[in-house]
Amino acid sequence: MLSVQKEADEINIQKGMGHLKKIPIRTCIGCNETKPKKELIRVVKSPEGEVSIDFTGRANGRGAYICNNVSCLEKAVKTKRLSKAFSMQIDMQIYEELRKTIEEQSSEE
Repeated sequence: MLSVQKEADEINIQKGMGHLKKIPIRTCIGCNETKPKKELIRVVKSPEGEVSIDFTGRANGRGAYICNNVSCLEKAVKTKRLSKAFSMQIDMQIYEELRKTIEEQSSEE
């Protein structure tokens, strides 16, 4: 985790930013790697118990993060990591929505 933050700090220095701004680091539930928050997709469980994809990263509730690739999603589905993170059963519709989002974002790049 420390190396990811150091890389982020070096990027800030290279961009000519005088002060080091701390970049939020999160862990992917699929591959368990730490990455900057902006590189991950956030899934959120609202206080009402609804699970959805949070595109803004600011939705109220408990969040879990996943990399923007299908292999991480498949690992998360296989090991039921979202269910464990939210302590509830996750509908397959959420997984399909995630897969569609990942495929759309990877086709844009």
